Amino acid sequence: MNNSFSNKKINDLKSENLDWNLIQSDLKNKLGAEIYESWLKKIDFVEEFNNYLLLSVPTRFIRDWITSRYLDQILSVIKNYRKEIVRIEFKIIEQSLKNKEDDIQQLETSENISFIKDSYLQYNRIDPNKKFENFITGSSNKLAYEASLKVSENISHYNPLYIYGGVGMGKTHLLNSIGMELKKSNKVMFISAERFMYQFVKSIKSNNMVKFKEYFRNTDILLIDDIQFMNGKEAMQEEFFHTFNALLDKGSQIIVSADRAPNKLSRIQERIKSRFSGGLVVDIQKPDFELRKKIVEKKTEELNKFYSDQIKISKEIQNFISMEIKTSVRELVGALNRIISFSRIYNKMPNLTEVKVVLKDLLNISENKVTIDLIQTLVCKFFKISKNEMLSSRRSRYLVRPRQTAIYLTKILTSKSLPEIGREFSNRDHTTIIHSVKTIEKLKEKDQEMIDNINKLKNQILFGNKENEI
Repeated sequence: MNNSFSNKKINDLKSENLDWNLIQSDLKNKLGAEIYESWLKKIDFVEEFNNYLLLSVPTRFIRDWITSRYLDQILSVIKNYRKEIVRIEFKIIEQSLKNKEDDIQQLETSENISFIKDSYLQYNRIDPNKKFENFITGSSNKLAYEASLKVSENISHYNPLYIYGGVGMGKTHLLNSIGMELKKSNKVMFISAERFMYQFVKSIKSNNMVKFKEYFRNTDILLIDDIQFMNGKEAMQEEFFHTFNALLDKGSQIIVSADRAPNKLSRIQERIKSRFSGGLVVDIQKPDFELRKKIVEKKTEELNKFYSDQIKISKEIQNFISMEIKTSVRELVGALNRIISFSRIYNKMPNLTEVKVVLKDLLNISENKVTIDLIQTLVCKFFKISKNEMLSSRRSRYLVRPRQTAIYLTKILTSKSLPEIGREFSNRDHTTIIHSVKTIEKLKEKDQEMIDNINKLKNQILFGNKENEI
């Protein structure tokens, strides 16, 4: 009983010592009032443990949004008060219906953004991080950027504005930017086609179509993302067509994004495609090298500021990423995030060879090309031994180290299981495989020659790089 009382007292002390209101105030200063009011204000303190905090949020969507965008910043602020806290866990504690209604009413009065009243998750929320100021332009996206700016300055100048391009090219960023500018003096609705469909079906089921029509037609600016997902839904397309016409008739601006041109949309009514084609249609093409380089430099600069210049991505690595990752802007940013994660886990910036391993799927290095036979062949050539010698049971030092190296490389460069690797190395036991991997990992901690050899071999295996062959 005394012990229970003592534990309760300790927990009470922790809660008192960790002033959550003070932390919230710091978060508001660090991330800005808009992000704080939209997301971080909804976080409540639940409990503190030895090395982590338990916090609560009202919905899964809010939890996922916060963890994907702001978790590192929140943890950084908390560490200013509790250095021993290394992680944060979220618990979903739903608000009462009354609280939900209060939140919705507050949102409707504080911002010119329309919401479906029962859509508490706010799927059509404009992202304040995506503005014209941080949209990086180049020859591939300049026209779409200029058209978006023009619409923000003079609505109905191009109506509708139809922006299309591949995944991760910046379409949603431009729609967000338009919404951010126009919401200052207009009633803006920004929603995905998928969410429009969800609200449509929900309104039919609840016999509430009058309210649905009212919400979507009583807006000054309608932004719809990923319109291609409206395909095949005839009843919904019918409603969208009438909503579209009603908005045009009253002089509202419509901006649409898609992954393809209007005439390439499948299972979309011809009259809707015709309406899209009647406005300004602009595309965003794949970024060229110059644009990719500008994006990488800009994002690196932002990361340096965020981590107080503790993390430095070299020019060599920046140029490599800009040169090799050509598919989309999103993949460029994803590559930088992976490198940052590597540096934080291992407390060092990766060299170029390690970067190639970390980004191997983005660099289109097929794992199928990396076979155990290829690894064994290249390791034997590197150490000037035969494959028969490597696979033999002999334990001479000049054979053991190459064998362990080949096993280690097989483990990190393929998805083969330990028994599978053992079978390819003359039916060795899986415990031998584990021992070999651990031996090389220990040697890498103190032996620079081993590190260099592993890096050279990785280069040859993954890229067919002949420069470092011996």
